[in-house]
Amino acid sequence: MRVHGLQGIPQRRKWRRKVSSQRPDGVRNLLERDFSADESNARCVTDITYIRTDEHWLYLCVVLDLATDDVVGWSMNARQDRELVLRAVLMALGQRDGNGPTILHSDRGAQFTSDDYRRFLRDRGLVGSMSAVGNCADNPAAEGFFGRLKHERVNRRNYRTRREARTDVFDYVEHVHKYGSTEAAGASSCAFGPDQGVREIRG
Repeated sequence: MRVHGLQGIPQRRKWRRKVSSQRPDGVRNLLERDFSADESNARCVTDITYIRTDEHWLYLCVVLDLATDDVVGWSMNARQDRELVLRAVLMALGQRDGNGPTILHSDRGAQFTSDDYRRFLRDRGLVGSMSAVGNCADNPAAEGFFGRLKHERVNRRNYRTRREARTDVFDYVEHVHKYGSTEAAGASSCAFGPDQGVREIRG
């Protein structure tokens, strides 16, 4: 690599431990590490990751459809709170076709075990599923997407501000991941933007 003037992009290994909560009564691991899906909207996963900036952390929440590996919902915020998660799910609902049941799988982070989140899913016909504590094998689709995002984009940048990081991550999610290039293949079809739906969440 040195002969050809190439340099590797090291993975940043400084992890922040997630705080896991007790799995709520009546919520099970419905996927049981089977991450296959025959049709869209049947099985989705969601998770949160951290992006470092000089202004401190930016949090990204995504919802992925297991049938297509598409990011169907996402949101970013300076705080890791319930609205970060609910905005991402709202965006995914804006692209949902049909009225069949959808399993939405997550870990046991506090945002996913809250009463507000569980009620939000129930009111919209979504079926919650939760993995075991601290086992990335229970959500490899989300972990895999975050790994590609960090390797292909985030770890190659030094973001000065959250706004700068937000713009760059938006480009990756909406253009590179969706179309395979940095050129948009068309306008996004999302019914909800990353900062919309707040009134509905709080209602």
